[in-house]
Amino acid sequence: MEAGGGAARPRLGQHELLHVFSFLGARDLLRAAQVDKVWNEVSETKELWRQLCLRRWSSCRGPQMVLGTQTWKQYYLCRSRLEFRMESGRPGKDFLCKAIAGHTGEIRDLAYISPNECRLDGKEKSVVCTVSSDCTVRAWDVHEAACAQGTLYTLTVPGLHVVSRVTEFPAGSVGLACSPDHQWVFVSAQNSDLGPKVFYTHSLLFPLEDEPPASTALPTGPSSGVCWAPDETARLMVMHKTDTGSQLAVTTYDLRAKKSGNRVNVLAQQVARFLLPDSMPAPHLMKGHGSQVLLLASESRLVQLTIHGRQLAAFQDHRRPITALWVDPSRVVTSSLDLSLRVYVWNKEDEFPVLEGCYHLLGGSHRWASGFTHVGGDCASIVAVEARSAGPSILRSYCFRVQPSWGDGAN
Repeated sequence: MEAGGGAARPRLGQHELLHVFSFLGARDLLRAAQVDKVWNEVSETKELWRQLCLRRWSSCRGPQMVLGTQTWKQYYLCRSRLEFRMESGRPGKDFLCKAIAGHTGEIRDLAYISPNECRLDGKEKSVVCTVSSDCTVRAWDVHEAACAQGTLYTLTVPGLHVVSRVTEFPAGSVGLACSPDHQWVFVSAQNSDLGPKVFYTHSLLFPLEDEPPASTALPTGPSSGVCWAPDETARLMVMHKTDTGSQLAVTTYDLRAKKSGNRVNVLAQQVARFLLPDSMPAPHLMKGHGSQVLLLASESRLVQLTIHGRQLAAFQDHRRPITALWVDPSRVVTSSLDLSLRVYVWNKEDEFPVLEGCYHLLGGSHRWASGFTHVGGDCASIVAVEARSAGPSILRSYCFRVQPSWGDGAN
């Protein structure tokens, strides 16, 4: 009986509570945990927090997802706060900036060799590999701001041998772009009037005797840019001149391999096409996001479009040309010769994700540096190559605090 003689209120059992809690968001689930001991125990259920992670981050579904020593709840809270810090970008409070030197020449490129979806329990490092004109390849522990000293990183290249050889274009340089699932290879001849082709990778790796590899020529003129849609298995976006040569167009194709006996035919179906405005200088960088979104860098301007040509956002946040573009499911980072990085995040509340500008990350002194030339990132850091007016390049790292702390304003 309740105080005052009222009838006893029925209490929900744990199974009923678990069903009700499955409809709650993280904030309401944390509030429910404060009601009493039973609600607290149910709110800690592993599957509740796992589903929250899956709904918020599609990458949690992938085979590369590793919790490490954390629970799903700890992972959710830690990653939420990490994303808050990466969106806020408060120097000293959210991240630490470090200069990393070691090469004696110009750094030509960089790539993360640690997974983008890193563990957040402090047991895995962010490791970047750089290649330099000093004829060395180095691996760097970004958070320690040092070359691999004390920790041995072994980089191997398998013994290479020729599997197949295809002569499609006259002598000269050729551009290659491999699809995210490694099933397709886009090939275009540089400084040529020939249009691009797409090869089915399996036919290159396992060639048939007296049979050419499966491929198709795309019905476009010479390409000036290409990218793949990350969320589609075989969606290709090609920037090229129109038949008259007076304008640039972007055409999107879906590719399919159709088997007929021992033969494979490659089919390219056009799904979208639009013309770039005459007022836009020819873009020099091109990246895809999701299955419907395209990013173009034109001089110092960044433009976001759908594959049908609808402009979703445009930014002119740099004073000098954009040199590199990093795109992942959470954010976009641009580097520029003005010695700054610009960080954007995806707002996914509408039909299409739309970029929103967040903040600048600054490099060193203009007295010594001539600008940023390359940029990359993972879930907890951003690294850029800082070219010097004289002397070797250096790395500039921005490492964000991973471990959670209360009262920092995160949701």
